[in-house]
Amino acid sequence: MTLGRIFNYLLLNMSYYLSQWFRKPIHWGTPVAISIEPTTACNLGCPQCPSGLKQFTRPTGNLKVDLNTTILDQVGKNLQYINYYFQGEPFIHKDFLDLVKDARSRNIYVVTSTNAHFISPAVADKIVESGLSEIIISIDGLTQETYEKYRIHGNLEKVLEGTKNLVAAKKKFGVTNPIISFQFLVVKYNEDQIDDLYRLAKEIGVDHVNLKTIQVYDFESAGAELIPEQDKYSRYKKNTKGVFELKNKFKNSCWRMWSSCVFTWDGKVVPCCFDKDAENQLGEIKNQEFSAVWKSSIYSDFRKKILVDRKSIEICKNCSEGSKVWV
Repeated sequence: MTLGRIFNYLLLNMSYYLSQWFRKPIHWGTPVAISIEPTTACNLGCPQCPSGLKQFTRPTGNLKVDLNTTILDQVGKNLQYINYYFQGEPFIHKDFLDLVKDARSRNIYVVTSTNAHFISPAVADKIVESGLSEIIISIDGLTQETYEKYRIHGNLEKVLEGTKNLVAAKKKFGVTNPIISFQFLVVKYNEDQIDDLYRLAKEIGVDHVNLKTIQVYDFESAGAELIPEQDKYSRYKKNTKGVFELKNKFKNSCWRMWSSCVFTWDGKVVPCCFDKDAENQLGEIKNQEFSAVWKSSIYSDFRKKILVDRKSIEICKNCSEGSKVWV
């Protein structure tokens, strides 16, 4: 943290709360966190993921190294956190770790999320050398049968092997980073494996376990198959009619619209990670400075809609903002 970053964070908070108070978009400061999409390509076919299902209307491609540098230069010195993930599998991008190195050279905390199918011993060494701060490894089942129910075309042994390679590389270089987290998407058919997951993580040397509730697109009709029976692991509940609905109260507010944004692989700016098909494009960094996008009338109008009629925004209808997503 620097004095500039602290001051910027205070500005964002102040403008966010004033906006809620007056019900109009007041915005000071620059993003403290962003997501950057390395690629839309993926080797898996997960049933609730448009990338895996190949259902995008937007093109598939890889982020260019010079565009990554442009984003980092223009977002500015107040940026504290980058998630190099949106859609796709980051390690399919052949220059992915060069993107990471550029960000880490600017003293930014850098995270990525992966299915861990491409982490050979040599790649694990390069990950450690890149300075990556944290890596989230998706592991949604402890048997191949359970794992591939969601991670279609995936191989659990590769996930475990990749994780072990990374643990070994950290020991080899005598470092604590990247922090390794297992992310377990809790669904009906794997919720009985949670205790075993913690034991496995400890045995391998994984630093953290994150239990994540699943986002189901058509939760009213498709929810019964995926939504876990244990209420604490679900972001949905059944109403009096026996139909699933979101647990959280729908509020006309969203901190993400003041503090962060998402960059697609081709430089488009979208409001958040729920806009997977980039339907709400707020600007394009190839055509204008990011500062102009961040303060534009289009962005301001979107923030205003969040404050007065968030339910009318399609990507917000299945959003977990305001609910307990991580358990």
